[in-house]
Amino acid sequence: MESIQGKHFSITDPEGVNTVIYRINKTAKEYLDEYPKYTVERLLFAEELKGNLKRKTFFIDEPEYEEQLVILSFGKNRVVVNMGILEEDKIRISKKPMPIKFNTLYSEKEEEYKDFQYTPNLKRPFTIIDPDTTEEIKPVLYMDKETNEVKGKCKLKPYKSYFSFEVREKKD
Repeated sequence: MESIQGKHFSITDPEGVNTVIYRINKTAKEYLDEYPKYTVERLLFAEELKGNLKRKTFFIDEPEYEEQLVILSFGKNRVVVNMGILEEDKIRISKKPMPIKFNTLYSEKEEEYKDFQYTPNLKRPFTIIDPDTTEEIKPVLYMDKETNEVKGKCKLKPYKSYFSFEVREKKD
């Protein structure tokens, strides 16, 4: 039987707030010529209701010594973005922010696609989130015949806002 080594930690969301957390993965040096320096991975969690509060326990499989995290708390008509570091079993909110670009996507067109390249482990450098449900918009994969690469497209509904973020390399 296989066992997975990992860590877990818990947070409590106040009423009307829904928090999701992403792990920032640094691409191995041998793949940097072909793939982005960072990819993001949404953490799985278990949720337990305590009155009007939601206690979420997040899980990280095979953690590094120090894990960098993006903490997104979705409330009514706003998103609070924090950077955190998981050290041992404690989370510290980072005072030194990671270069992160976030944006609100909105279109009045029937449909809109965002094109991007996938990494070998099918992680991508950014994510698009429906702020109402806090679910990721799952991309449709396809083979780009010109570049012979697996790529993805996200279909966005018209007249709806989405939240998107990407971790980028820090520029001096």
